[in-house]
Amino acid sequence: MLSSIQMPSTKAVISAVASAAATAMVVRSVAKDFIPYEFQQFIAVKVRHFLSTFSNQITLVIDEFDGLNRNHIFHAAEIYLGTIITPSTKRFRVTKLEKETKINLSMERNEGLTDTFNGFKLNWQFISKQIPAKHVPYPHDHYSPRFRTELQFFELRFHKKHKSKVIDEYLPYVLEKAKIAKDQKKTLKLFTLNRDGRMMMGGRINSPWQSVNLDHPANFDTLAMDWDVKRMLMEDLKRFVKRKDFYRRVGKAWKRGYLLFGPPGTGKSSLIAAMANYLNFDVYDLELTDLRSNSELRNLLITTANQSILVVEDIDCSIELQDRMKAAAMAAAARGRDPYGYNQGSSVTLSGLLNFTDGLWSSCGDERIIVFTTNHKDKLDPALLRPGRMDMHIHMSYCTPCGFKLLASNYLGITEHPLFLKVEVLIEIKKVTPAEIGEQLMKSDEPERALRGLIRFLEEKKEKEKENEEIKVPEVEQKAFGLEVMPKVSKILS
Repeated sequence: MLSSIQMPSTKAVISAVASAAATAMVVRSVAKDFIPYEFQQFIAVKVRHFLSTFSNQITLVIDEFDGLNRNHIFHAAEIYLGTIITPSTKRFRVTKLEKETKINLSMERNEGLTDTFNGFKLNWQFISKQIPAKHVPYPHDHYSPRFRTELQFFELRFHKKHKSKVIDEYLPYVLEKAKIAKDQKKTLKLFTLNRDGRMMMGGRINSPWQSVNLDHPANFDTLAMDWDVKRMLMEDLKRFVKRKDFYRRVGKAWKRGYLLFGPPGTGKSSLIAAMANYLNFDVYDLELTDLRSNSELRNLLITTANQSILVVEDIDCSIELQDRMKAAAMAAAARGRDPYGYNQGSSVTLSGLLNFTDGLWSSCGDERIIVFTTNHKDKLDPALLRPGRMDMHIHMSYCTPCGFKLLASNYLGITEHPLFLKVEVLIEIKKVTPAEIGEQLMKSDEPERALRGLIRFLEEKKEKEKENEEIKVPEVEQKAFGLEVMPKVSKILS
C-alpha cells in the first residue's frame, strides 16, 4: 500500500512553492494598491491580537511621541541600547553631528537586540514605518512646524511572568543608565539668541536659540578666587543637584539663583564656565535688551533645557530696574505706538523679570541655575536680591596674594619664587584684577622675566594712581571754594 504512494519530485515542490510565493506577492500588491492604509492596519492589529492569545509573551510598544510631546522612555531606550550593542550585532547606526566631538552608536531601523536583566531575557525591536506626510510641530519648539513621513517605535518583548519586574525595575534601570550615558557623551553647549528665529505673525520660523560648543577650560582648580568662597560654592552646587526630592517636598521650583558682583576683570565669566564644567550643564546667554516684551521672555524660558545655566550679564545695564513706574509706562507707550512691538526697544519690566526668577514661570523646568552678573550691586532693585531669587551673592574681588600664587602656578608653572613676596606686598596695597595679572604673566614664559614685568606694572600703576590723587585734590579744593564763594558773589550781584 505504502509503495503505491509516489513522492513528488524536487522540481515539482520548487515549482509549487514559487507559484505560491508569486500568488502571495500579487495578493499583497493588490491589497496595498486597493485596500486603504487604515484598513490594512486594522487587519494587522487583529491578526497580531489573535496570534497573541496563543503566546506567553508580552509586548510593550514605546512610541517616539506621545501626542505632540517627546516620549522620554523612547529616547532613553535609544541611548541605552547604543551602550549594549554586542559584537554579534550585525547592523547598527553610527552618527556624529558637525559640532559634536563624540561618535554615537545606536540600533539600526528594523533590527533587533537581546538584553538580560536579573536573569531573564528581553527582546528589543526598533521598528520604522513610512507614513503619509503629516504636519506636526517640531518637538523642540512648538512654534515651528515640519512634516513627518516616518513613524518610529520600539517593541519590547518578554515573558508575561516578568511584567511587574519590567515595569517597576527594568524601565527605571534603562532611564537611569541612559542618563549616565548621555552625561558622559554630552558636549557642553553655549546657547545665544537666534535672531532669525524671532516671533513672526505666522509663528516662530525655527528655534529661538543657536549654539556653539562650550570649550572653555576654566575649572575651580584654576580660578583665582578665595579658596573658602570656592569651596562654599562647590558644596552649594553639589547639594543643589542632589535635592530633587527636597524641592518637590517643600513645594519649590528646582532652581538656584546666584548673583556675581564685582569690578570688571575679576573672573565672573570664568566662574560661570567653571560652574558649567563642574555640573556638566549647558549655558544659555540671555541678552535682555534684545527682547521686546515679557511674553517673549517667557517663550524663551520654556524652550531652555533642564540641567542648564541661564546667564544674564550686566543686569544693571540690561533693564530699568530702579524705576518700576517708568518701565511700566515705557511698555504701555510701546504698545500704543506699535501693538506688536516689532519696532520698539526692550520693554521687559522688573515685574516680568521677577516672575521669571521665582514666579509661576520659573517652575517650567527642573535643575535650572540662574546667574546674574553686575559691576554695581548697589544699582539693583532690592526686590531682585532677596533669597528665592538670588540665593547666593558672590563677591568677585580684586586679586589677593592667594589668587596671585594660583595664577603664577597656572601661567608659569611655579609655586614659589624669591620675587613672590614683593609682588604680594604690592597686591596688598594696590587694587588689581586677576585679568590684569594674567595679562602680565603671559608676556614671558620665563618666570623671572614675567614676575619682574608684573612688578614694574604694579609700581607704575601705583605711581599713576598717586598722580591722579594729587590732581584730584586741587580739583576738590577748587570745587569746595567755588561752592562757598559763588553764593556770596551771586548775592552781591543781586
